[in-house]
Amino acid sequence: KVVSLYVDQTPAGDQSADRAHEFGFEVYPTVAQALRCGGPELAVDGIIIIGEHGDYKSNELGQILYPRYEMFKQCVEVFEAAGRSVPVYNDKHLSYSFEKAREMVADCHRLGFPLLAGSSLPVTWRLPDLELPYGCEIEETLMIGVGGSDAMDYHALEAMQCMIERRRGGETGVASVQLIEGKKVWRAGGEGRWSKRLLEAALSRSDSPRGLTLEDGRTQDLLGSGELMKLVEEPAAYLIEFRDGLRATLLMINGAVQDFCFAAKLKGQADPVSCQFFLSPTPNVTYSACLVAKIDEMLTTGVAPFPAERTMIVNGILESCLRSKHGGHKKLKTPHLDVFYQAPRESHHAQD
Repeated sequence: KVVSLYVDQTPAGDQSADRAHEFGFEVYPTVAQALRCGGPELAVDGIIIIGEHGDYKSNELGQILYPRYEMFKQCVEVFEAAGRSVPVYNDKHLSYSFEKAREMVADCHRLGFPLLAGSSLPVTWRLPDLELPYGCEIEETLMIGVGGSDAMDYHALEAMQCMIERRRGGETGVASVQLIEGKKVWRAGGEGRWSKRLLEAALSRSDSPRGLTLEDGRTQDLLGSGELMKLVEEPAAYLIEFRDGLRATLLMINGAVQDFCFAAKLKGQADPVSCQFFLSPTPNVTYSACLVAKIDEMLTTGVAPFPAERTMIVNGILESCLRSKHGGHKKLKTPHLDVFYQAPRESHHAQD
């Protein structure tokens, strides 16, 4: 049950006042008053922060400066004053800044409250229903995605992270990143900097190939035929090297497919494993319901189903990749991304 609301901006068409009237809750002028329901003490059992949409500035990296961190810190101030805390869900990125994201995670550990964050892709259905064996050895991995930067690339990176965090030794951090674009992406594949075999495996899970398939329904070998390079006018490759030696690549291939698909080469297995992260069609968008179920689980049990460190490291990978792009697409060492955590053993994606 929603009992209070704070709205940072109210543009034309905003529905907060109408929804408050319809469902019987109050809209308060500050975060603190919303958490206290207008009284002197913390008066809610859980908090959802959605810092998205609205009219906010962008920085030199092209990131929109949504006030997720600022709203979160206002919640922390209320917790500190009350001497107790409640579960918090932060939608999508923790912050555009890795240092701010790290501070947010540190706050949840310091004050002892569960923090859940991130994308809906890790909890949606997978086609086929793939979960990597816990403690497996991954030789290389590749993800394909579509959409704009600092929005959809974030979703793709977190989908890949939810798979590879199950590897032997858990997550130990990122050693370096590089973001390259244009013809350099295909050249890097020819040089073996990312695996064409894994790209083939990821593409094989897509059910939305563009180009000739749209014309007459034919199946396509997008990579082998060279059609992929024709369809994708502005490819981008996020090249990531983890501290334990794992190589991971995100290819953003707008124009070729409309899916998010994953592939990995596991040690001891001849063939790659792969899947599609299924995005159910509008207007139902039931993959969002999968995420809401995890939020409800945290609010009910007081335990986050998976660690916020997953989102935190993805924040850092994305920010560093954007700095690589801003600095001339140079390879950057990332000693600050020394993030350690263990993935949960149980699966948390939709399976029914």
